[in-house]
Formats: sequence, structure tokens, C-alpha cells
Amino acid sequence: MQDSRQKYFDDIALKQKGKRRKFRYYWNDIAVYTHYFSHEDHTVLEIGCGIGDLLAGIKGKRKLGIDLSGEMIADARTRHPDIEFKQMSAETLDLDEKFDFVILSNLVGYLDDVEHVLQQVKKVCHEHTRIIVTYYNYLWEPLFRMAEAVGIKAKSPKQNWLTLQDINNLLYVSGFDVYRNAKRMICPIYIPLLSALLNRYLAKFPIFRFFTLNLYTFAKPAQVMKEEEYAQKFSVSVVIPARNESGNIEQAILRLPKFGKSVEIIFIEGNSTDDTWDKIQAIQKQYQHSHTIKIGRQKGKGKADAVREGYAIATGDILMILDADLTVPPEDLPKFYDAIASGKGDFINGSRLVYPMEKEAMRFLNLLGNRFFSWAFTWLLDQRFKDTLCGTKVLFQSDYHKLVKNKKYFGDFDPFGDFDLIFGAHKLNLKIVEVPIRYRERTYGSTNISRFTHGFILLRMCMFASRKIKFI
Repeated sequence: MQDSRQKYFDDIALKQKGKRRKFRYYWNDIAVYTHYFSHEDHTVLEIGCGIGDLLAGIKGKRKLGIDLSGEMIADARTRHPDIEFKQMSAETLDLDEKFDFVILSNLVGYLDDVEHVLQQVKKVCHEHTRIIVTYYNYLWEPLFRMAEAVGIKAKSPKQNWLTLQDINNLLYVSGFDVYRNAKRMICPIYIPLLSALLNRYLAKFPIFRFFTLNLYTFAKPAQVMKEEEYAQKFSVSVVIPARNESGNIEQAILRLPKFGKSVEIIFIEGNSTDDTWDKIQAIQKQYQHSHTIKIGRQKGKGKADAVREGYAIATGDILMILDADLTVPPEDLPKFYDAIASGKGDFINGSRLVYPMEKEAMRFLNLLGNRFFSWAFTWLLDQRFKDTLCGTKVLFQSDYHKLVKNKKYFGDFDPFGDFDLIFGAHKLNLKIVEVPIRYRERTYGSTNISRFTHGFILLRMCMFASRKIKFI
């Protein structure tokens, strides 16, 4: 089977340039979507790269393409001399390196044993490798065969009948953790105005999604770690933005457990009208021998700016945010550490909307707003969200620096910081996991959130996210 597959691709290699030109609208959409999740600091491997056009269209500090067809590889080297290509079978990967980003685009349908190939892919993965598998919706198979019969499409060997659930299951049994699926494109040929309406917009909504052509599966190597392996593996920086929270400063210190390799506490005071700054300075002196405490005064405005200032002086492997109102209990932070340190997720988001809340913890309109935004973001990001507005969010410092490099894509749009991090984590292709917490009433001060003013800001940001994330 492999020999016949190699002969097929060798035979069509000379025609591939014309084929790509004829169907460039289809291929360009795959390249655009894959490019969205690439990063300039990534090492990238494409398995089944063909003539290398997809690999050429994405970012990466090192890019390698492999393909079974020698003719395809020869053409790829001519077209893209700045990229390395090797003739190699997916079934027998022989590469002495591991990659950050692995792509299998329209390959799995031709494989004799998909599970075996995915086991081979594990050889080139480290614990933070991200994989994208693309395939076509088998609902389109009759149309493809009809197009081949009338000569619109070149004939191809009969491919595996794989649904999205089949691909997810094959990845799972091969040792990968699937964390997102996406569907794109209803019209694979360019028709002015109509193609944009169908593909960019309607294809993103229920019912229409059922008819989309391209299926995308996002996965990472599954990790099974024992607690003793990660319990003291990483250091942690907890950033606590504080505005008019004088009565909560000492409690934040006293109630914060010790976990991980070490815990560094960073208070950033933000334009308070009470004695919060004086209290922070006094607490730092009082607990300097028992805790590692850094302090700073915010130069700008807003929680997002305060968090960025805290992250700028943080030294921990893992970065956490704890709101100084302590409505998210400091005692719950070890749960967030366990989730990220064990490899269950790369970006950990707190969820206040699972357990019953204390009576005055969240006003009714705020609760309705949170539920609306959780629904909106589940749809926007193709990943389930229960609570987008919980202030406690956790990620690795190394990922945060990559997120900052990607910031130019979104710009400075978020005064809160929640969506800045969520959107950035999505574009960085991180697995986002939610940890339920019990949301408490304030014991000091009053909320800094204006439900109507800030609600309109959040709606505006959802529209912004639609343009930057969903309708691309």
C-alpha cells in the first residue's frame, strides 16, 4: 500500500503546482488558519508536506517538511529553498529532534495504520508539543467522486472514512490529549462575495457547521504524572493587584498556603484612595523573614496594567493572579498549581459558577452577565468556558512571554486583563482548563466593577474577538 501511495504522489507531483493554483482558495484557507496558531519561536514539523506551500505560509524559527514522495520533496526544495525538506515515510519517522508544533494536513486518509503513525509522531514530541490534524468531512465524499468523474478534480485513491470523533479517538488511544476541534469552509471555490459570506461567517454558526468541509483537531501529548513528580517541580509568582484593599492585605499573606518549589508574592498597588500602599509596605517588613514579598506602585491604570507590572518583576516558573478582594480564596491556589504542573492544562482559568455562592458574593445582573459571556466565549474559542471573568488565571511564565510577542495581533484593548490573557492563550494554542472555586463575599471594601459601564466594554471586546478570532 505504501509503494502504491508513493507512486501516486510521484505521478501527480508535476501536476501539483497547477492543481494548487486551481484550488488555491481551498489550500490558502488551511494555511491561513494554521498560520494563526503558529509562533515565531516555534520549531515546526509538517508530516506529508507535499510541495511545502503550507509550511512556507506559517511562522517558525525552524521548519522541516517530510514526505513519502521524492518528486514532491524535489519540487518543495525548488519552491522553498529556505526550508529544510526530507524524503521520509510517516510510518518510519527517523528524526533526532523534538518539535513545538506538528502538522498533519490531509494526510490521515491515505495511511494504512493511522494509530501506528501517531505512535511515530510521539517520538518527535516533547511535553509541550502541539499537534494539528486536518481532514475533510466525509459528508463531501459523493461530491468529490462526482467532481472526479467529470474531470473537475484529479482522481485520488479511496481514503479512510474518518469522522471527527474517529480522529479524536485515534489520537486518544495513541497517547494524545485532544482539547479542541474546529470546522471551516462550506464553499471550496472562490465566488466573489458569496464565498466570504459562506466561509467566513455562516460556516461558524450551528447547522451550517454540519456542512463544513475541513475538520481540525488540536491535541497535545497526554501526561500522566504522579503528585510527587510535580509537587515541588515549579516555583510560583502570585501577583495581587490591590486598589482600596487595605483590610485584605495581611489576610492574603496569612491565608496563602505554601506549595510548589517556592512561592513569591507580588503586591501591585493601583491608585488607592485609602492606606493600601502604607499597609503593603508595613506587611512586607513584618513578614520579610517568612515570605518572599515584592511590592510596586502602578504607573498606569486598570487591572491589566497592574498585572503586567507584576509579571515584569516575577521570577516564578508559574504566574498566578489573586484578586486582593479575596473573593477567590487564597487557599484554593494549590488546585491551580496541581492542574498546570501535572500537565492537565497550559492555561488554568478559575470558575465561580459551579458551586453555590455566598449570598452577597455576586449580584444577580453580574451573574446573568457572566453566564452570557461564558456562552459567547465557548462559541468564540471552540472550547468550553464556564466563567470568563474570574480574576484568577494561571500560566507558565515561558508561555506568557510568547503571549506578549503575539500581543501586536490584538493590540492594547483590554482594561481588565482577563480577555487579554484568554485571547492570547487561545492564539498561542494552549489547552485551557477551568478549576471550580467557591466564590466568597467580600469582608472588606466594595467592588471596583461597574456592571453597566464594564458590561458594555465586555460586549465591545466580544465583537473585537469575533473579528480577530472567529471570523478569520
